[in-house]
Order: sequence, then C-alpha cells, then structure tokens
Amino acid sequence: MGTRLTLYILIALFAGIGVGYALNVSYPAGDKTLADIADLLKLLPEVFLHLIKMIIAPLILATLVTGIASMGDSSALGRIGGRALAWFITASLISIGLGLVLVNLFQPGAGLNITATTPVGELATADFTLRHFVLEVFPTSALDAMAKNNVLQILVFSIFAGLGLSAMGEEAAPLVRGCEALATLMLTITGYVMRAAPLAVFGAMASVIALRGVGIIVTYGAFVGEFYFGLLILWTLLFGLGGIFLGRRVLLLARYIREPILLAFSTASSESALPKLFEQLDRFGVPRRISGFMLPLGYSFNLDGSMMYTSFATLFIAQAYNIPLSAGQQIAMLLTLMVTSKGIASVPRASLVVIAATLAQFGLPVEGVALLLGVDTFLDMGRTATNVVGNAVATSVITKWEGMLQVPLDPDTPEPMPPHDTPEHGRKGLHLDPQA
Repeated sequence: MGTRLTLYILIALFAGIGVGYALNVSYPAGDKTLADIADLLKLLPEVFLHLIKMIIAPLILATLVTGIASMGDSSALGRIGGRALAWFITASLISIGLGLVLVNLFQPGAGLNITATTPVGELATADFTLRHFVLEVFPTSALDAMAKNNVLQILVFSIFAGLGLSAMGEEAAPLVRGCEALATLMLTITGYVMRAAPLAVFGAMASVIALRGVGIIVTYGAFVGEFYFGLLILWTLLFGLGGIFLGRRVLLLARYIREPILLAFSTASSESALPKLFEQLDRFGVPRRISGFMLPLGYSFNLDGSMMYTSFATLFIAQAYNIPLSAGQQIAMLLTLMVTSKGIASVPRASLVVIAATLAQFGLPVEGVALLLGVDTFLDMGRTATNVVGNAVATSVITKWEGMLQVPLDPDTPEPMPPHDTPEHGRKGLHLDPQA
C-alpha cells in the first residue's frame, strides 16, 4: 500500500497541475465559471483536511498520555524535553541564519522597486505578543483545546495527565490501556483517510493552478527558485546533522518519511502529514512514547522551514523597498525571529504574521507582505515539507540519543504498529538494536 500510495500521490500531483493549466488557458481571467470549477476542486483537499483534523486531537492526546505514563518518572521526561529543546534551538538558529545568508547572497529583491498594491488583509498581529502567547499555552479547558485542535494546549494537558497517571501506579492501568486503544483506533482511521490523499492532492494543485496559472511561479521565479535552493541546503544540513547520530540509517529515514513529505508538500498542511508521520516513525524504530512527546512539541517549536522563510522573506521585502539593513540590525532581526517564531502555532497565517510583526518592529513597510501573497501557497508547500523533515530528524535523533532506537520494519509493510511500547517488551516481534 505504501509504495502504491506514493505513486498515486505523484500521479495526482502532476495530473492536478495539468488539469489546472488546461482550465486556466480555457477561461479568461476572472471568469465566474473558472472560479466555480476551482472552488469545486478545492472541496477535495478541504474535505481531506477536515478528516485529518478529526484525527489530530485524540491521536496527540492518546500518544502523549501513554508515552509519558510509560516513562515511569518525571526525570526521563525532563531529560528528553531538555535534549529536544537543545536540538530545536540549534536547528532554529541554523534555519534562520541560513535564510539571512542566502538572501544577502542572492539579493532576490534588489532592483525590483515594487510598490505593493495588493491588500494585505487581516493578519492577527495584534495578538502576536508575549502575553498572548503565554496565555495561549495554557488551556482553560481540555475539551476546548481538543475542539480547536490547539496542539500546544493539548500538549500541556497531556503532560499533566501523563504525569498524573504515572504517579497513580496500577490504579491508572485501565486508563492507560484505554489511551493505547484510542491511539490504535486513530491510526486505523488514518489508514482509511489516507486512501483519499491522492484526490486531495489533485484538487489542491488543480484549484491553485486554474486560478493563478503556472505563470505565477515565473513572475517571482528568482525568489521562489532561490528559496527552494535554500530549502535543499537546509534538508542537506538537517540530514547531515541527523547522520552524526544515526549514521547510515539517516538515509533509511528519508525513505520512511517520503509519504508524509509528499502529503505536506502537496497540501501545504503539516496536519495532513502528522498521522502518517507517526506511523512511519513507528516503522523506522521510534517508540511511540518518544514520538508521542516529540512530534507535538516539534510542531509547536521546531518549524525549520517556516523559520528559514521568515528571515528570507523579511530581507526580500527590505530589498524590494531599497531599505538597507546593517549586519547588526540583521543579527537583531535573527534573534527576534528566533523568539517570535516559537509562538506561531496558534496564530492564523502563521509565517506571514511573524513576518508582518518583524517588519513593524524594525520600521520596515508592513504592506510589503502583499508582495508575498501571490506565491505564498507555493512557498508554503516547500516550507511545510521541510517542517516535516525537521521534526522527523529531531525525533529520530533524540530517540537514538536516549538509546531507544529499535530495529526498523519495512516501510511498505501494511501491518499496523502498536501505539505503546515499554522498555521491557519493545515492539511486537522486535528487539532493541545494539548497532542502531
């Protein structure tokens, strides 16, 4: 199923581009019929994402609670959390720093002299404050957090619940088993939903190309091309850092996560890839008690692609408006982005909000965000796929660091993985690999 699904997604991706192009050249710009057709095509990815969002909250809750409860003591959680944050900070500095270096090297905005005419729209910059972010971290209701799919709040509640169950001992066993069963149920549902992924990819690509045409990529070709070149370098650095810990198994990791990457790229949604990423990391040998903690944490604090984009796009806008920035100002901007990018999980249109907030803080024209809107969908595809890569590598490295990486299964085997592992029994039919 795995290989066929990858093939179907690739076929759907190119078919969507072809159909979108045919529609774009068949109808004049602004034609109502074209808009209606594009809107119908857009239903496919929207329905798919609704189904994915249906899975996210219970899956994160169940995997986090069982993972933390199985650790047995809070010291293990603190150690893993500390190592995770150290990795996230390092990866963040690399991502943002790489964006700044490349945008200074390529100068994609130099000489454009563009005056923004497209309205920026309502960006939630008013909510982008330290106070707002801190309050958003802590839920007032676990049910409300799950209803809104607020990953950060679900993470906080699940940590408390997992620690509480761990402290309860045998009395908590029925609840832990219930969470294990819930995680298995969500993965089973994920298998059903993933069968619709090619349709979602087809609809997403056809809708975007039909309305905007392939020319939108050519219009900002230098900016888009240089940004994707930067992402390629970032992927190389991330897998290279992973290879220091994982050795040659980092190449296997790339094979295991190809489907989550394709889903994230095609739909420009990290949420669409999360359930499949859980499953593939299971197969790679990451115990669920690690991935169940690391992935939700990473989706809130380790968005490597988005962080590189914020620095790259902010300097692009400054160049387009012919506003020079000194090295000191750029370093200050790097540190600002380093902090502000950690609060984007609960903010609508997150990367654009971070860029707008940073522009305002440094006295740059906020309306410059309008320059990005035309190609933001295509840029979002690349940075979202990069976020998946960054979190997969981070999770695998921390697992290896903890000495808990297990023997991998074939990534194309249809057998589902159990959601909960303990040091005593590992995974079903597997043992700890001393050479892993």
